[in-house]
Amino acid sequence: MKPSNELFHLIKSLTKSEKRFFKLSSSIQAGEKNYFKLFDFIDSQSIYDELKLKEYFKKERFINHLPSEKNHLYKLILKSLRQFYGEQSASNILKQEIKNIEILYNKALHKEAIKFLKRAKKLATEHEEFYFSIELISWEKVLTEESYESGDFDVDLNNIIKEESEVIDKLRNLAEYHILYSRINALFRSDGFTKNEDERRTVNEIENHHLIKGKNTALSKRATSICYYIQGLCAATNRNFELSYTKFNRVRNILDDNPKIKIDLGQRYVLTLFHLMQSYVNENDFAMAQEMIDQIKNLKGKKGFNSLHLTIRINNILLSDQMNLYNKQGEFEKSLEVFESSYHQNEELIERSSKEQKIKFYFSAAYTLFAMSDFKNALQFLNLILNDNEQQLRQDIYSFARILNLLLHFELANYDYLEYSSNSAIRYLNKTKRDHQIEKVFIKQIKKIAKTVTQIETIPIYKDTLKQINLLLENENENVILDYIDVVAWLKSKINGEEFLEMVKKGTKT
Repeated sequence: MKPSNELFHLIKSLTKSEKRFFKLSSSIQAGEKNYFKLFDFIDSQSIYDELKLKEYFKKERFINHLPSEKNHLYKLILKSLRQFYGEQSASNILKQEIKNIEILYNKALHKEAIKFLKRAKKLATEHEEFYFSIELISWEKVLTEESYESGDFDVDLNNIIKEESEVIDKLRNLAEYHILYSRINALFRSDGFTKNEDERRTVNEIENHHLIKGKNTALSKRATSICYYIQGLCAATNRNFELSYTKFNRVRNILDDNPKIKIDLGQRYVLTLFHLMQSYVNENDFAMAQEMIDQIKNLKGKKGFNSLHLTIRINNILLSDQMNLYNKQGEFEKSLEVFESSYHQNEELIERSSKEQKIKFYFSAAYTLFAMSDFKNALQFLNLILNDNEQQLRQDIYSFARILNLLLHFELANYDYLEYSSNSAIRYLNKTKRDHQIEKVFIKQIKKIAKTVTQIETIPIYKDTLKQINLLLENENENVILDYIDVVAWLKSKINGEEFLEMVKKGTKT
């Protein structure tokens, strides 16, 4: 059986402050601390190697029961992290306060428990933590009954029951929005945009749901923010970037006006700025798109945005999406600078990123290197996508990676390979049930160009291809290819004998 590397990943995820706190809090405990030795050795490894670990500690008694020692250390680190972050989020504070209320109640210190209860309820209300509110109201009912037994009838139990009913309604309302969000998010994560009429009908169904279309249907600020977020994501998936901007801007305003909730919903805020950036890119407002990236950068390390999870997400935006923004403007030199300066610095974080974030980066890197005529290195990154037989996630990227693959082999003059690769790409596109025609037309024409012998023969085919592509681009849904690969600029570069990146720049200015 392959040794578990879960402990290794947990230790490697720790910051210097978290490691220091773990060492300090654990050193208080009495007795032999074999887990310190285990911690330091694993922390020193760049790749987990259990055989080396066993060899190093072969004279230690604890190595004979290594699995239990690893499990013990894992739990100790989690306990340390709970203590370290105990005062850093509303949910953690509320968990502790509820435990305090329970302890005080069991000690028959009812008045003291009521003080903690009032403070915790105020915090739960401010942060719209409805699950905790329900638990706190349950304790309030228990403590009210104790007060009645003591002859204190100041609190009306009917008001508590009414409040409980209102909180349950808000919680149920929020849960319904989360179900709708899951549906549109699954579609977005699968394809990035709607690729056929079935998917457009699904988006339309979500858009017209009474909770999304109706007025004053959201019962809380959290629900209002996710309602507009769903509307923005529906618009973005349908490539209606003007409407997408309006909706995501509402999300940003709601969260900015409610800073406590904004801290709790850090990821939603980051992704809201990301979608605003995408809307600006679509309008060729590159200055404002850069402003959104800069705002995301400024969130890094701040309260509510300082978890490793969000740090990885922000870093990926600062790398992949910064490169994409430069590429869209034809500023491939700047994109290459970002790649060269940030790739190795962030290699570990990229490796720990989600699969979606990884393939986004691989595609961005491949496209940048392609534009800079570094075709072999571009192919290395592209093969990281093509060699993965993913069937569900971001089929848009996997599809356009096949188009870019054809261009790379064309530029490398691997004409014999193009026949096979073109047929493979067509088969793949047919399986994805896309109703876009532009990719298939482009592939067909590339095959035709690859079979020509002289430059004189190819120019008319380039021109004919460009004519067909421009005709298809009159349909807004077909324009999606330009978000990934500027095939128009590539064709013009071949017709005019100019560099691809220069044609992208000219197209952007136009």
